[in-house]
Amino acid sequence: MKRSILITLLFFAVAANAQDTPKESYSFSLQQAIDHALQHNYTAINSGRDIEIAQQKKWETTAAGLPQINGSIDYQNNIKRQVILADFDNDGVSEPIYLGDKQSVNAKATLSQLLFDGSYIVALQASKTYLQYYKNYKQKTDNDVREMVVNAYGNVLLAEESIAILEKNKSILDKTLSDTRETFKNGLIEEENVEQLEITQASVNSNLNNARRLKDIASQMLKLTLGIDINADLQLTDKLDALTQSNLDLALAQPEFDIKNNIDYKIGQNFQDQRRLELMQQKSKALPTLSAFVNYGTFGSGHDFDFLTSKQKYYDFSLLGVSLNVPIFSSFARSARTQQAKIAYEQAKTQLTETEQRLKLQYQQAKSEYEFSVEEYATQKNSLALAEHIEGKQQIKFTEGLSTSFDFSDAQRQLYTAQQDYLQSMVDVVNKRAALEKITNGK
Repeated sequence: MKRSILITLLFFAVAANAQDTPKESYSFSLQQAIDHALQHNYTAINSGRDIEIAQQKKWETTAAGLPQINGSIDYQNNIKRQVILADFDNDGVSEPIYLGDKQSVNAKATLSQLLFDGSYIVALQASKTYLQYYKNYKQKTDNDVREMVVNAYGNVLLAEESIAILEKNKSILDKTLSDTRETFKNGLIEEENVEQLEITQASVNSNLNNARRLKDIASQMLKLTLGIDINADLQLTDKLDALTQSNLDLALAQPEFDIKNNIDYKIGQNFQDQRRLELMQQKSKALPTLSAFVNYGTFGSGHDFDFLTSKQKYYDFSLLGVSLNVPIFSSFARSARTQQAKIAYEQAKTQLTETEQRLKLQYQQAKSEYEFSVEEYATQKNSLALAEHIEGKQQIKFTEGLSTSFDFSDAQRQLYTAQQDYLQSMVDVVNKRAALEKITNGK
């Protein structure tokens, strides 16, 4: 019974402690969010670990050509020793002779050193290319993370602005609907005017609820991209309009596209270099290899296990040697492997050419989409001003009985659409700018 009470109290103590644990809270501008994600994004973290693995792989390759020391200890117990028969007296009677001692120990250490191996020289160069590949891939990951943060950050701001506008629309519409109901009760207008506004109100309420749900999802997506707990508190300090204006200010400062700075092009060059080194490695296998070794050991034997005592006698031995291996004829297997590597190298060069052309096209497309987003932003801004003006006039006419509810509802829907299009055009400016900077390897 006491044990059950103790366990129950412990459970509630742990639960209370968990509830008292404060929730993590973050506040980021867009640049701060990018900086945080580059350090804490899950993909970025593992990409950095790939570099660490590549560094260890490089040293593994280097160590293969450095001195190697190996040791061994062999213990043998001849449970049944081998016997040979010998006739010492030449009388036709053979006597058994036991070979060796019952027990023996052999300890040996060998030092070996590679003197020349063409494949090893190529492998050293390949390990550097291997490491550079993962460094470039880390940069590519960072560029992807940067773009994802910009998109996710913009989606949260879009949802927040949509909620603010929809709440404002709802407030205005609720008042208009309330006034219209009073007018209808006084018999000055028909019931369909009230019903038309109720339809619009239901649509606005539905869109508002959906915008709130989208904000929660967008916020969690941003947190995931940032590498923080999706239940943490997150406040965004930048505003959508300010971000849009800052990206518009940079429109005239767009640098020329240098394809050699593009990270995908650099990775393509890494791939081509790897294939070139693979070809060199296959060619190097036709060269001889030379290595040297020296060993030192000691040997002891006896009938009893006295190897750990001072009375045991040991006998030293040592050996110095050089090994030369010369490939002579492989039935053209080496030639076939060399031709395969040569073809793979030619494929890599073709792929790099294709990558170059594709990146040039992507740059033109990204630049065109960014320029269009800037133009579209200006268009939507003007359209919103016109829609607000039209809706304002229709509201006055409707209030004064000079316009039907259908005309007023059309003007409202046109305004609501213009509002969302304007917000989306601002997000597009930010996102398309980020996509353009990704292509040009800008930051």
